[in-house]
Amino acid sequence: MPPEGTVRSRFKVRALTVRSLEDARRHLDRLAPSQEGYAIMLPKMVHHLVAVEGLDARAANILKQNMLSLGGEVSLPREVFKFDGSTTSCIISGTRRQFRDLLGKLVNQPFGLRRLAGEIEGLLRELDGEGVRVLRIGSRSYDLSRRTLIMGIVNVTPDSFSDGGLFFDRDSAVREALRQAEEGADILDIGGESTRPGSDFIPLDEELRRVIPVVEEVASRTDVPISVDTTKSEVARRALRAGASMVNDIGAMRLDPEMAEVVAEAGVPVCLMHMQGLPKDMQENPHYEDLMGEISSFLLERVEEAEKAGIDRSRIILDPGIGFGKTLEHNLEIIRRLGELRSLGHPVLLGPSRKSFIGRILDLPAGERLEGTAAAVALGIACGADILRVHDVREMARVARVADAVWGKGGSLSP
Repeated sequence: MPPEGTVRSRFKVRALTVRSLEDARRHLDRLAPSQEGYAIMLPKMVHHLVAVEGLDARAANILKQNMLSLGGEVSLPREVFKFDGSTTSCIISGTRRQFRDLLGKLVNQPFGLRRLAGEIEGLLRELDGEGVRVLRIGSRSYDLSRRTLIMGIVNVTPDSFSDGGLFFDRDSAVREALRQAEEGADILDIGGESTRPGSDFIPLDEELRRVIPVVEEVASRTDVPISVDTTKSEVARRALRAGASMVNDIGAMRLDPEMAEVVAEAGVPVCLMHMQGLPKDMQENPHYEDLMGEISSFLLERVEEAEKAGIDRSRIILDPGIGFGKTLEHNLEIIRRLGELRSLGHPVLLGPSRKSFIGRILDLPAGERLEGTAAAVALGIACGADILRVHDVREMARVARVADAVWGKGGSLSP
């Protein structure tokens, strides 16, 4: 007991935020440990949860026993121990050190565990931010570990949900694209077909008439890379010839069997988006048993098909499809859990701009959703977005710069 009349001192206790090995290193810097101390302590300070599906029941049992021996955990469904030849799912939980030791144990194990070890190792590298993450579009190279990109939306349509008709003629669309380039757009996404809920696809000739002249004119007046927003291979082919250097396909190359060949031959980046249904019916009671699991599985399947077609893995971008077959709750969950898509090993594009989920939250029409979009953009960056597709380029570029500064990004490769 302290002497009578003295005041007992209080401990200063607080929680620390650790999202990565770099965060852990900054905390340890205050303690100035030896290099050996860093090597020992850093991997123990970062915790991961990793989901695995399609796991052989025998492998699941081996996996659990090995992780338990290291002090981690593998959560399994109760029926996994029936060993009836079926596959199962699990969640592996542990520190970076425990995962590293687990992978060392799995490389000599049967039932596909050696291959699983390799896939988990790659996933952890993505989570730890290891390696260079450079996206090359046209003549520009962007280091995604240093800066979030802004993709400006140029709708050459009479009926888009947020700006339908404003840039429907060629001259106004070109002026809008050049304005966005001056305001800081890293990519200009030009499209001639509305994909608002309830819309139908338009004829090929009409989409070509709307898009190609705009792409040609914009490409002749700015070096900002142009993306063509289309599901039609012929539109993509002609737009790439006219000066576009990327394809943004909301159908993930499913709606036109020739799209993958066009992208592969051109050697350009492609964005593959998740969509439940089609624009005409996608908002008719969308339902998921496992939202992020289903989105991830779909996108991984599309990545596999893209690679089979000859598209380089480094040129594939993934988009979870905010507002495309999603409820308000689905959209919010996607943004919260966006980091799960980052772990798939591809840049993640997020398109929340002026979307109806913001309108429902704020009870505002599309033209008054600037602040709501800014919040979604900032939180999207915090949760793992690499590219933000937006209407209000100047404002969202500023939001992105601040969000990048908070989250430890800064600068970019020169164009």
